[in-house]
Amino acid sequence: MPAGEVLDTSAFSEDILDSLFFSEEISEEIRQRIWGNSYQENNYVSLSDLRYLRVLHVGFDGETHIGELMVNQSIAEDILEIMSELYRQKYPIEKMLLIDEYGADDESSMSDNNTSAFNYREIAGSSKLSRHALGLAIDINPRYNPYVKHTGDGGLLVSPANGGEYADRNQEFSYKITEGDLCLQLFSEHGFAWGGYWNSVKDYQHFEK
Repeated sequence: MPAGEVLDTSAFSEDILDSLFFSEEISEEIRQRIWGNSYQENNYVSLSDLRYLRVLHVGFDGETHIGELMVNQSIAEDILEIMSELYRQKYPIEKMLLIDEYGADDESSMSDNNTSAFNYREIAGSSKLSRHALGLAIDINPRYNPYVKHTGDGGLLVSPANGGEYADRNQEFSYKITEGDLCLQLFSEHGFAWGGYWNSVKDYQHFEK
């Protein structure tokens, strides 16, 4: 079944559920999906460094969905363990598709609240490679947990742009990653840093290692 599909797991045993969380090397089919999109020829990360993950997640509709991620092989087991626990705790994640489904465009993926990881790109507004370019970062429910930067003229830069209403973290709303949140707890236990703890900017969706 393709990623994004709803799966009826009501009759599944724990062993069957466990088998639906897995990592594999990049197949020819996946290579064709990502080549020239999220993956660009470079000197820093090869296809053999990456792993394609299939997981389950509970969508905002309360149903079980098939999710897919691309990450560095060094964090593949971490991500599988985290996603497995989030699923079992029914932590809601709306969508989880490779960013190539959005033409590898970060803004498009984030504005659709798509959770994704690998994308060979530079940090926005910089010539420095993002941790996403190495497959060492993941963005969770990005519209509800946007990147927020105060500009020199007193303004506010929010990404994705349609996440502006969620930039004020003092207000209460669903799907907010904050202190005490299960998602933050699990990523922290696995040694990831959270962008919500950064000083100059806040990137509430972002976990990296």
